[in-house]
Amino acid sequence: GTEGSTLMSFFPKNQIRSLKPKITFSTLRDLQCPVLQSYELRGKPEESCSTEELFEWLGAVLNQVSLDNKSFSFLSTYCCPQPSTIVGQAFLCTITGFIIPETIIQLLEKLCCYFDEPKLAPWLTLTVHGFADSPVSWRESEHGFHKGGENLYNFVVFRNLDYWLQMAVGTNDDCPP
Repeated sequence: GTEGSTLMSFFPKNQIRSLKPKITFSTLRDLQCPVLQSYELRGKPEESCSTEELFEWLGAVLNQVSLDNKSFSFLSTYCCPQPSTIVGQAFLCTITGFIIPETIIQLLEKLCCYFDEPKLAPWLTLTVHGFADSPVSWRESEHGFHKGGENLYNFVVFRNLDYWLQMAVGTNDDCPP
C-alpha cells in the first residue's frame, strides 16, 4: 500500500542500501579432528571426545588457531583433544551478515542431505554466531551484551542423523528454553 511505497522511498533518500551476506570458502588440509560418537556426550577415554572438547576445538579451527601445540612467539598453546584422527581435507564455508532463521533451517536441511550418499565424513557441523549487540534474548531477560555478548549455537550432525545442539550464552543471560 501507500505506507510501503513511503518506506521504500525513505531508503534511497537517506543513502541506505541492502547488503548481501559475504560468503567465503576454504579447504583445510590434514586437519586433526576429534573422534566423536553421537551417543557419547561426555566422551570416553581413548574412544571419543566430549561435547565440551569438540566445542573448544571447533572454536580454535574457526579462528584459525594453530593446533600443533608448539609455542614460538606466544604464551599459550592448543592441541586437538584425544582421541583424534587426521582428515585429508575439510571444507569450511563462512557466511557473514544478517541471516534470517528460515535460511539457517534451510542450510541445516541441505547439510543433512550430505549423508544421503555414502561419504567418508562421520559428522558435520553448523555454527551460528550472533552479533555481540544482537537484540537476542531468551525468556524474560534482556541480552547482556555489555558483559560479553556471547550468543551462539552449534549443530553437530552425525551420519545416522543424530545430532548435538550446543549453545553458549553470556554470563547474565538465561539459557534458551
